[in-house]
Amino acid sequence: MRPPVYLDYAATTPVRPEVLEAMLPYLTANSFGNPSSAHRFGRAARAGIEMARRQVAEAVGAEPNQVVFTSGGTEADNLGIVGAALAARDRGATMCAVVSAVEHKAVLAAAHAVCHLGGREVLLPVDAGGRIDFTALEAALADRPAVVSVMWVNNETGVIQPIGEIAARCRDAGVIFHTDAVQALGKVPLTANGLSCTLLTISGHKIGAPKGIGALIVRDRKAVEAIIHGGGQQFGIRPGTENVAGAVALGRAAQLAGAEQASLAERLCLLRDEMAARLRRAVPDLVVIAEESPRAPHLLSIAVPGADSEALLMHLDLAGIAASSGSACSTGAVEPSHVLLAMGVPYDLALGAIRFSFGRESTDDDVDRAVEVVPAVVDKVRRLAGVLGRAEGRTRGQADHGQGGTAEAAGIGR
Repeated sequence: MRPPVYLDYAATTPVRPEVLEAMLPYLTANSFGNPSSAHRFGRAARAGIEMARRQVAEAVGAEPNQVVFTSGGTEADNLGIVGAALAARDRGATMCAVVSAVEHKAVLAAAHAVCHLGGREVLLPVDAGGRIDFTALEAALADRPAVVSVMWVNNETGVIQPIGEIAARCRDAGVIFHTDAVQALGKVPLTANGLSCTLLTISGHKIGAPKGIGALIVRDRKAVEAIIHGGGQQFGIRPGTENVAGAVALGRAAQLAGAEQASLAERLCLLRDEMAARLRRAVPDLVVIAEESPRAPHLLSIAVPGADSEALLMHLDLAGIAASSGSACSTGAVEPSHVLLAMGVPYDLALGAIRFSFGRESTDDDVDRAVEVVPAVVDKVRRLAGVLGRAEGRTRGQADHGQGGTAEAAGIGR
């Protein structure tokens, strides 16, 4: 039996051997102490934390004292957005979060949480290519919101936002700017200071570190108010005993990701484009999402007319290909990605969208295998959809006839 092919690196990555080696002493050897303790075990742990801060800072173009470790990207996004709103409230400013309509759910939910705290949220629309509407941004900035958050690289489509220009407009308006750079680190050149990002989120498990560790880069400590309260660690912004081994893992992973970014991006771009071209030849009506937009090299989002993404993923998995979708299941009904709908992708087409994502372990053989499997899976799913559609039609027809022949009597169309 052929081994399965993993093409879901945007969801998570395996822990790199170099990262595991770096973190193990902080779990088992003489460096396992509490970094707040004054004895040698605590000092060794503290040294690990500070080393990790330097490595993360260098990878993202920040200063070590600007690195605040968190439990992951979701916590960092919440700290950045809710924390900025709370800080605005404390200084008597507008408690408003402005976010793009294509953000990760962590950002959208954080903005909604600001509303529950008595503030407001504003969603910025995007164009058909997935990039934000600058007219809407300028209108939002005129109200002096607490924070603007726009993700650097979209986690579903790979679209790269013009972060430099967004950051500059926020800076000129005197507004705090946050960017979720979870999918950007190691894939595109990153510099927080150079782009005037006040707040920047990264996550470890997207770059070869374990799950459960991330960081928020905080370039102005007055920009955020803590949302967790405790002993005052990490400048009081994110108190609590630090995850030392996790921080060391993130530091080493960020160091490697920064050093390898250019060469990895070049290789992954070739894999992505090769797979897109070959899939289009095999499935002529296949749509590559945001093909004309600047995109990160590791993400390929496609949509297949007449197919359901969940069915596609299930049959791909059975055939040994791991991919993902942006669809969400709510009360038993599959809904298309909010990202694709915001971009104006037709509802029915968005239902057939799936995402392939590549990582440092991806190979030409992985692409060959996927290209071999996908067309057959698409054909199978379409045929099954046709059979189910005809069966459903017969069932509805019988129901209509039994109820006097009206769709209204059968309860259809409510």
